[in-house]
Amino acid sequence: MHKTSDQAAGRLPRTVWMLGFVSLFMDMSSELIHALLPVYMTTVLGLSVLSVGVVEGIAEATASMLKVVSGVWSDRMGSRKWLAVTGYGLSALTKPLFPLASGAGEVIVARFIDRIGKGIRGAPRDALVADATPPALRNAAYGLRQSLDTVGAVLGPLAAIGLLAVYADNLRLVLWFGVIPAVIAVAILAFGVREPRRVQAGRAAAKAGKAAKKGMDWRAARELPPAFWQVVSLAALFTLARLTEAFLVLRGDQIGVSVVWIALVTLVLSLAYALSAYPVGLLAARWGRKRLFGLGLAVLAASMLLLGGVLPLGMPGFWLGVALWGLHMGLTQGLLSAAVAEAAPPQLRGAAFGLYHLTIGLMQLLAAIGAGWLWQTIGAATLFTLAAALALLCLPALWLWLHEQPMTKEET
Repeated sequence: MHKTSDQAAGRLPRTVWMLGFVSLFMDMSSELIHALLPVYMTTVLGLSVLSVGVVEGIAEATASMLKVVSGVWSDRMGSRKWLAVTGYGLSALTKPLFPLASGAGEVIVARFIDRIGKGIRGAPRDALVADATPPALRNAAYGLRQSLDTVGAVLGPLAAIGLLAVYADNLRLVLWFGVIPAVIAVAILAFGVREPRRVQAGRAAAKAGKAAKKGMDWRAARELPPAFWQVVSLAALFTLARLTEAFLVLRGDQIGVSVVWIALVTLVLSLAYALSAYPVGLLAARWGRKRLFGLGLAVLAASMLLLGGVLPLGMPGFWLGVALWGLHMGLTQGLLSAAVAEAAPPQLRGAAFGLYHLTIGLMQLLAAIGAGWLWQTIGAATLFTLAAALALLCLPALWLWLHEQPMTKEET
């Protein structure tokens, strides 16, 4: 295949940068709103921690279930961009529903519709990154997209804190500002991203044609290699060990972080995530994914122990735990996406990312509901300690299941 000038120079394609900026603006919009939602639901709307866990779990599971459908559709249609535009557009349309909401019902509906949009866009976007990027640059490409996504997650809560200060804690007015970056994200994707031509020669083209005809009969899943399912199994175990961002926010509220500053939880973890994801993608070519992922599991365990107060460092320990939670995301999420892209055949890449996200979503649902129940039953400190132990128990599976694929001469 003919190489572009960017590929020849070892530069990431323009498509990857544009998709990164799309993620940046949409995540800025989402985190401006969602950084305040867990505390808002418990203190203003009177929902329990278990209820928050159920809402968050079902919302993420809904998104993940739709990712497998949109991923297969993108393989079948031969076009990923406009499915992604549909998903981002739907999420943008939900943003005004949060400031317009007058009760818990409206907030929950808006949250679910937003996650439906995420479900539609996720797998086509991730597969589009792989389509546009040569194999030797995929770790860096997914790391860059994740870093830019997380820059948006930093700017969102930072904007929330500043706007709350300027507008005297007028939460409803501040939530309206989340609409603006969402519209910018959709505009960049629609007008600034060009979908690369996916040219497959010979046997690969024939396989793609067969996969397209199969449609949604799920037989394509059986064509995915064992290496793909090993990555998915590892990610599923890891997800059970990771308490979601909502529980970090609730823990901060529990130990005395004031409501005005609660968005700092999301800001700190997102900053750590943003600063680490792209460098980790670059380091993976030298150190290998397995070593960096093992470090990520160890960092997650340390984070859980600090957040649970097992390491008694008080409020500084809490903030260090939040930062380490963000660092562990930077050490793992981009590498998992790159491993999925590497293990899946090009003609089934959309379906592979959809199945990957479906599995993660189901595990998030189990983890969120279980964590909410355990929080109320045995207490937050014990819950975080159990999560740390589970993270360390993932290490043997990591060494058995995650394989490093050597680069061929054509990929380097």
